[in-house]
Amino acid sequence: MNLAPYWLIMSAQSRQVADTAAAAAEHGGGDSVPKLPNVITLINDLLHHPKEGLMPFLHHFEVVVFAFVVLAFMCIVAMRVYKKRQLIPGRAQSVVEMFVEGLSNFFIGIVGEKYGPMYVPFLGTLFVYILLMNLSGLIPFLHSSTSNLNTTAALAICVFLHVQGSAIRHLGIGKWFMHLAGDPRDAISWALAPLNLPIHIIGELAKPFSLSLRLFGNIMGEDVLIAAFVGLGVLLLSFMHSPIGIPLHLPFIFLAMLTSTIQALVFSLLASVYFSLMLPHEHHEEHEH
Repeated sequence: MNLAPYWLIMSAQSRQVADTAAAAAEHGGGDSVPKLPNVITLINDLLHHPKEGLMPFLHHFEVVVFAFVVLAFMCIVAMRVYKKRQLIPGRAQSVVEMFVEGLSNFFIGIVGEKYGPMYVPFLGTLFVYILLMNLSGLIPFLHSSTSNLNTTAALAICVFLHVQGSAIRHLGIGKWFMHLAGDPRDAISWALAPLNLPIHIIGELAKPFSLSLRLFGNIMGEDVLIAAFVGLGVLLLSFMHSPIGIPLHLPFIFLAMLTSTIQALVFSLLASVYFSLMLPHEHHEEHEH
């Protein structure tokens, strides 16, 4: 695997990192967090930060832009594979089918045989979408939208609303409320219901916060770490006025690929667990019949 082109591109990006850090230090701090610039940031700098036109809009909403780029990529791949599907699958179709089947079995095993297939499309898409957004930050001149808290919070809110909406649809308002109260059955549990209800409500509201902060913190940390070592690699050769630097960041690229996959899996895994906890349990339904 030849990493030389990747190294050269990342080293070129690091010049912008060094300039940003120097400007922040000169102005007394500011946003001094090292970040690798993306293509929108570079074009905006080349145009000397225009105040009007399309570029300021793209620069302001670059997180949303790159999130839609990932979404468009997913749609294109899915449509092309579906359009060229065959009874004897080719290489691309085999990979996609194996991936989809693996995710389906994984999430059905958590949510359950009855309700699992209903939520596999949502949970599977959530995993792939987060994974690709995480990994996109490792591609030169792209940006990881999940390194922004707005993106992760939006994803967590979608999970929260879907979980609560599904619980109300399957349980009904009454049983959903009783579930939050701890499913009181006897005098003691009824006496504890006023205490259990606010505790469970706080717990449900805390879930989207924990989901969003965990994903944001890990991906943001990866990007900052890689940018810092890219900049350090260039500074080590600055006495030679070299346009490139020592690739100190390469080990962290592979580490970031692993942690990006783990974080996407953790986010979607916890989402599937939340569905499992809120939906009717199959063994309870069997006893009722």
